[in-house]
Amino acid sequence: MSAPAVQAPAAGTPADAGSHRNVHLRAKRRRTLLIGLVAWLCALVMFSPVFWMMLTSFHSEVDAATNPPSLLAPLTLDGYRQFFGQDSGVNAIPPLINSAMASVISTVFVLFLAVPAAYALAIKPVQRWSDVMFFFLTTKMMPIVAALLPLYLFAQYLGMLDNIWYLIILYTSMNLPIAVWMMRSFLAEVPVEMMEAAQIDGANLPTILRHVIAPVAMPGIAATALICFIFSWNELLLARVITGVVSGTAPVFLTGFVTSQGLFLAKVCAAATAISLPVLAAGFAAQDKLVQGLSMGAVK
Repeated sequence: MSAPAVQAPAAGTPADAGSHRNVHLRAKRRRTLLIGLVAWLCALVMFSPVFWMMLTSFHSEVDAATNPPSLLAPLTLDGYRQFFGQDSGVNAIPPLINSAMASVISTVFVLFLAVPAAYALAIKPVQRWSDVMFFFLTTKMMPIVAALLPLYLFAQYLGMLDNIWYLIILYTSMNLPIAVWMMRSFLAEVPVEMMEAAQIDGANLPTILRHVIAPVAMPGIAATALICFIFSWNELLLARVITGVVSGTAPVFLTGFVTSQGLFLAKVCAAATAISLPVLAAGFAAQDKLVQGLSMGAVK
C-alpha cells in the first residue's frame, strides 16, 4: 500500500500570510536601515566643514596653511587668544555684545508686534487678510542692497550712523514679515473654544494673549524667536554699511581678519567658531520647541 501524499499548504493559509508578513517586515527594516545610513552620511558630509573649521581653529598658522592639511598637528589656543585680544590689541568682546544686543532686543520687538498682528490675521481675520499677507511677503522680495543708500542717507540725516539702536530698528523691520507669516500659521492651530471660554469669563485681549494663546503657541513662538535671532545675528550687509567702530557687530568684526597681508586661516577659524557658538547654543537649547513649532500647522 502506497503512503498517502502530503499536500502542500494552500495559498492564503495562515502560514502563508505569516510568511508574507515576515518578508514585509524584513524589507521594511532594510529600508529603515538604508534611510538611516543615508541620513547619517548626509549629516556627516554637512557637518564636516564645521568640524574642519573647529579643528583648524586649534592649529597654528603654519600648520593651518599646510597643503594637504594635517589632522595630527599640535593643538594650540593662540587663535582664540588673539581673537579675544590677549595677544593683540584687538578685542572681540564689544562686537559680540553689540550682536547680542541687536539680536535679542530686535527679536523681542518682533514678537511684541508679530503676535497681535498674527492674532488679527488668523483668529480674528480682518477683511482681505490674504492681501495683507501678500504685502508682507513682497517686502522680502526686494534685495537689501537696493535700500542701502536710502537707509544710509536717512541715518546720516538723523545723526544715527554707527548707532546700535538704528540697527535694532532695521533688524526688527527686516524680520517682522516672516515672523507674522510664521505666527499666523501657528495661531491658526489654537482652538477657538479656549478663547471664547476666556471671553465668557471676562478676560480682555491682553489677558487672552498672555494666559491663553501664549502657552498653547509657545513652541511656535520659540521657533519664530530662534529664526529671527539667527537672521539678526548673521546679518552682515546692513551692519557693514550702517555701523562703524562703536556699534560694529560680530560678523563685521570677522571680516576685519581679511587684510592686505593675506588670510590668517587659523585666526579666522577661531573667530568664526567663537561667533557661531551663541547660535549653536540657542538652537541646541530650543531644539525641542523648534521641532514642535516648525511642525505646527503642517498636518491638518
